[in-house]
Amino acid sequence: MNVPASTAPQVPPQHEGGDPADPPRPRERSTRGADTRALTQVLFGQLKGLEPGSAEHDRVRGALIEANLPLVRYAAARFRSRNEPMEDVVQVGTIGLINAIDRFDPDRGVQFPTFAMPTVVGEIKRYFRDNVRTVHVPRRLHELWVQVNGATEDLTTAHGRSPTTAEIAERLRIAEDEVLACIEAGRSYHATSLEAAQEGDGLPGLLDRLGYEDPALAGVEHRDLVRHLLVQLPEREQRILMLRYYSNLTQSQISQELGVSQMHVSRLLARSFARLRSANRIEA
Repeated sequence: MNVPASTAPQVPPQHEGGDPADPPRPRERSTRGADTRALTQVLFGQLKGLEPGSAEHDRVRGALIEANLPLVRYAAARFRSRNEPMEDVVQVGTIGLINAIDRFDPDRGVQFPTFAMPTVVGEIKRYFRDNVRTVHVPRRLHELWVQVNGATEDLTTAHGRSPTTAEIAERLRIAEDEVLACIEAGRSYHATSLEAAQEGDGLPGLLDRLGYEDPALAGVEHRDLVRHLLVQLPEREQRILMLRYYSNLTQSQISQELGVSQMHVSRLLARSFARLRSANRIEA
């Protein structure tokens, strides 16, 4: 929300001298934060005596929003890993800031940043949950992922490295499988197109990496059917079929192998085929 420069109370500059792009020193940040808190307290004192909807009320309310935008940016920075435009996250957080300003009661003795931060963060989380995700995960996993993410940040700061799954699980007193499930759920914000190219790994799209239809797959059912039918034949007829179609012997070679005439082998094959056709559950 833009507030006219002639009417809005001026927020103290971030730091004096030097390149404005240079980050402020810790002492400067502390001083600026104290000035912002003091200004916020004064503005809330003014806002309390004004009629809601009046021009003066809107002016002071706008000044409060401008003065506390750094709080929104600080909260939005926690969500940089979500690959969402930071401007959009800040705008959503600003909605939470406005709601906090409208509900804040300075007489309760609570500092405004302490009161506003949960509202700002909650508004941003709601935005990610309801508007950004195209892949919805169970609410329990989503809420647990927030704890896993916080524990990861704390352990990284404490150990100077990324924590292991076991360390995160021990910190939160949950199973490692739950930690892995939470991490997977936390990353599941968008469905990836099968035709989208994979960035960074140099591999083709997912569609090109999927399995293909095996032409021999239909043979699995046929082999199972043949095995089922063969066991219904007498042992000698089973052997004749095996010699004919698995060993690729001719009827003459089979007759020599079994010591019977070729005509008898031919009759046994014909009888076996008739039995197999009558027992074939597919043709039946």
